[in-house]
Amino acid sequence: MNSVEANLVDTTARSANAPTLALPVAAAAGIEAWHVESPVVPMIALAFTFEGGAAQDPEGKGGVAQMLARLLDEGAGDLSSDAFQERLAARAIELSFHAGADAVGGSLKMLVKHADEAIDLLALALAKPRFDPDAIERVRAQTLAGLRYQQNDPGVMASRRFFAEAYAGHPYARPSSGTPESIAAITRDDLVAMHRRIIGRGGLKVAAVGAIDADRLADALNRAFGVLDEAGPLNAVPQTQVGQLGRRVVVDIDVPQSVLRFGMGGVPWKDPDFIPAYVLNHILGGGSFTSRLFQEVREKRGLAYSVGTSLVSHRASAMTWGYTATKNERVGEALSVIGDEIGRLISDGPSDEELQKAKDYLTGSYALGFDTSTKIAHQLVQISFEGLGMDYFARRNEMVTNVTQADIRRAGARTFADGKMLVVAAGRPTDFL
Repeated sequence: MNSVEANLVDTTARSANAPTLALPVAAAAGIEAWHVESPVVPMIALAFTFEGGAAQDPEGKGGVAQMLARLLDEGAGDLSSDAFQERLAARAIELSFHAGADAVGGSLKMLVKHADEAIDLLALALAKPRFDPDAIERVRAQTLAGLRYQQNDPGVMASRRFFAEAYAGHPYARPSSGTPESIAAITRDDLVAMHRRIIGRGGLKVAAVGAIDADRLADALNRAFGVLDEAGPLNAVPQTQVGQLGRRVVVDIDVPQSVLRFGMGGVPWKDPDFIPAYVLNHILGGGSFTSRLFQEVREKRGLAYSVGTSLVSHRASAMTWGYTATKNERVGEALSVIGDEIGRLISDGPSDEELQKAKDYLTGSYALGFDTSTKIAHQLVQISFEGLGMDYFARRNEMVTNVTQADIRRAGARTFADGKMLVVAAGRPTDFL
């Protein structure tokens, strides 16, 4: 861990009044980045994200945003795909892109001595992707091969069906990676249109960490992102909630073990009850070996090898989402145990000891997310994207520490409600419906 990482990690443990090392840097093009400077190691990590992701895919064209992300570095400007990749490799420049439900993002990691060339290549990829026919067909073929493989994966099939049921009729119901039919239907015009709508300055968030000062960063921002137009208007994504609570769905796959996905309501990240819900989730199923579900489902009964829950916060929805897998004939028993533990948390809440241990773990482990410059950059850009404020890192641990039993009960009422869940089982469960 270098000095900037150690200092930013230390910042997360201070009081809410402590200053953070992240500072805003504005460029002439109207772009602002969160910046952490450290000259110790001659490297720079850049993370960025654009508003609008797979939820913007046209009807019947699921997978456009993900194909766009995969094609941005497959040739740009005068450089073919091979030539572009050779330029990156020759300077050990790491450039990647990804797409989620609500955003398309990427990262750039480079040595200081190659920063100018790296920024130029990033600018080309963002502003002038070629979308050559051979590259499109190669990425299409790779995507279709992956989808065919996933059709035999009960975990993937359970997850896809879960989101299709939970968000029926909503853009979040569509798999971000698309379907074989939708991927086959995507055209170059679809990719160009998606690029025009998403890759622009308007919805851009940037973070930079490493051996670059504010003046040089401002110049890099202008060169990398100032060449972009304002993004086109995005489709409105309506607010929604997890639907069909209490329903159980089977995805018929001939396997000896059923893979389960279950979920219920949630709390958005910007909501004041998110931190209490986060602590509660740790107690229920987010705490790995210490969680209630792990102890009851695996340790005491041997029903599953793994079981857990996590909070999912999208722009337009939030949920508590869980997973496990068990023998087909023991699915009902596993779900009964899970439901009982949720019921006990609703009626009794956690013990004071459970609550304190959860808070101690969550505050003590927070620093582990800041052990590299790349991780710091991604944390910064995510907090910026969520609109949580630059002082979030200084406030976060104090917010966790201050969670009370009353906060837990309030978050539990919003999350668990009456305890009903939507459950999807991929397999052939014998005691499920």
